[in-house]
Order: sequence, then structure tokens, then C-alpha cells
Amino acid sequence: MARLTARFWVDAYRARLRMYDIPAFVVAHGDDTGGAVLVKLSTLDGQAVVFHRSFDLMTGDRKWVELTSGAERDVDETITRQRGFDPDLWVIEVEDRQGRHLLHDEGLG
Repeated sequence: MARLTARFWVDAYRARLRMYDIPAFVVAHGDDTGGAVLVKLSTLDGQAVVFHRSFDLMTGDRKWVELTSGAERDVDETITRQRGFDPDLWVIEVEDRQGRHLLHDEGLG
């Protein structure tokens, strides 16, 4: 099965968020074809969560899991460290007071 490019996935994700009027911004533009993606959810109250895609070793499925959460400043420091390890990394920031990120919706896994 062919994998989607990172750029295609990011564009599709942002389009889906726009359908729900959820603002999202590309904070770091990674490699268009194979870059990994981090999604930061800011609830605009000083708190944030970062998600990354992970493989479930038991099923082989890819799913979004929490990398870290807490004070937005601390979350941003984690993202900065991750970008230091992986310059091809995409970072998408989602801003939603209700905590919506749609990552667990059908088709975004």
C-alpha cells in the first residue's frame, strides 16, 4: 500500500480542520515527502498537548498518541528538542479552546 506524502497529509488535515472552523498553522515545514509530523494542540489557556504518530506493534496500525502535555512553554521546549533531532519534522499548531484536534477521526490515522 502506498503511503501519503507528508505534505499531502498536512494539507488534507488542515482542510478538515477548516471545515470545523478550527485554526491550524504550519509552524515548521518539514520534508514534503517523508517528514514526520507533530501536532500541537493549544487550548489557549496556557496549556498544550503534542501528538505524534506511532505504530501499534500488536496490530501494525498507525495511531496518534500523546508525546507530552502541560504548560505551553514546556511543550514548546519539547518540540524544539524534537526538531533538533529531526530537521525534516513538520509541526502543525492547532488552536481550539474546546480541545478539538480531529486526529482520532476516521481517515487521519
